[in-house]
This record gives sequence, C-alpha cells and structure tokens, in this order.
Amino acid sequence: MKNTDIEKVILSAETIRSRILEIAEEINQHYQDRVREIILITLLDGAIVFTADLIRHLSVPLRLDCIRVSSYGDSTNPETAPRILGSLKSDVRERHVLLVDDILDTGNTMQKVVSEVSAKKPASLKTCVFLNKPERRQNNFQADWSGFNIPDEFVVGYGLDYAGRYRELPYLGTLMPSIYTQTL
Repeated sequence: MKNTDIEKVILSAETIRSRILEIAEEINQHYQDRVREIILITLLDGAIVFTADLIRHLSVPLRLDCIRVSSYGDSTNPETAPRILGSLKSDVRERHVLLVDDILDTGNTMQKVVSEVSAKKPASLKTCVFLNKPERRQNNFQADWSGFNIPDEFVVGYGLDYAGRYRELPYLGTLMPSIYTQTL
C-alpha cells in the first residue's frame, strides 16, 4: 500500500527485486574464481536495506563491515563535505573490498570513502550503488555496478530517508512537496 506522503512511485518493489538479482549475478561473475573472499563494506544508514537484499544473492564468500557517513543530514540536498562518523572494524590491507552505497549523487561521499579505504591498501576496491543520479555529479566518480539511473529528484524508500523517515517503504518514491515544509 502506498504511503500518503508519497507523490509518485518511481521504482516498484518487484522492479527493485529483479534488478538486485541481476547486480548480484554480475558481482558473482566478476569475483568467481578470482578471490576466496571479499570484504563488503556498506555505507550506513541508507544502504542497509539494499545491502541486506544484495548479500542474500551473492555466492562469493564475504565478511560484512559498515562505515557511517553523513551526507544529507535533515536536508534534501547533500552537504558539501561528507563526514565519516566511524571507522572500519576490518583490516582491508591486501583484501578484496566491495563498497556498497544507496545513492551516487554528487559523487563526493563515495569519492571520500574510496579515498579513505584506498589508503588502507586493499588488494582491489570496487563500488556498487543502488541508485545513480548522473545529473548531479560534481566529479568524475562512476560506480562499478549501479542499480538504476534516476532523474534529479529527491527520493525516499527502500532505505533512503527524509529526516530519518520513510526508509521502511519497499519501493522508491518522491514525497509530496508539502512534506518539505512541515516540521517533523
């Protein structure tokens, strides 16, 4: 059932499920017979739903780690300087790393995280994002795997939020414009 705060649904739950299976297969093929194990690092909080669904379909053995990054705060626009709010538990030196995020928007968040993780000297480093918003890119960053290209609209659902709300929606949608002016 559609939440009444949602103006329109951009991606249905079924469309999302189908694409996740395709991405998982692409990742499985990439790592097949190349590595014994990867360290999958999910960027919290937004990528947690995507990551949970994705890893259920990966056949490559993996260890899961998380890193918390703040990019949006309570705004509909990303902050100019993403902030890394925690550190990794895993030692990624000489390990194969896959970074997973919810959205590649300006590119600044992923570029910062890639730089931080690269400094720890992994054997390889790949990136996967649920959503790609190429119109907003402020750098040349491109993910190795991307679920969907979307237009320059602020979206919620499937892990993405507005001021901490709407992450639980099984689909991706845009909010009614009146929601932006309400105080939560």
